Amino acid sequence: MNHNFKELISEKELNKRITELAEQIDKDYLGKEITIICVMRGAVFFGVELTLKMKTRLKYEFITISSYEGENSTGEVTLMTDLRESIEGKDVLIVEDIIDTGRSMKYLIEHLKSKNPRTLKVCALANKQERREVEVPIDYLGFEVPNKYIVGFGFDIDNNYRNLPYVAYLEG
Repeated sequence: MNHNFKELISEKELNKRITELAEQIDKDYLGKEITIICVMRGAVFFGVELTLKMKTRLKYEFITISSYEGENSTGEVTLMTDLRESIEGKDVLIVEDIIDTGRSMKYLIEHLKSKNPRTLKVCALANKQERREVEVPIDYLGFEVPNKYIVGFGFDIDNNYRNLPYVAYLEG
């Protein structure tokens, strides 16, 4: 597998924007405890960096959904791993790597709303608006990205390149 990547978001830009998001979330949830739901696997890098910068008291949960095979969306969302603890009556923040077509996030919001949280908000590192098919709310957004296949900082191709410390896009 030989790919040519072009840097899109530097490590420095990521760090700066994630710090800003953490500060905004801390301000919005002042004095409250929130449950962070990190969407596996792509959002792990973002989720860890974000929460390490936060001062808000929090609990951490993971959920795994899938809608991709390789570089292509299958169009169907599958719940692979659900939450371990109840979120009923809790303030919940979904932490996602990217919102693309919107189908996965729509599914996730509906699934989590059925568990009766007090509040449910969305924090995404990246938004690919050009590919949107279903509109979904994004309460906290890191970056708008072009309609290119991106890798690094959690984004992958067949589970490769997640560990690049920056976000790049595939050239060609």
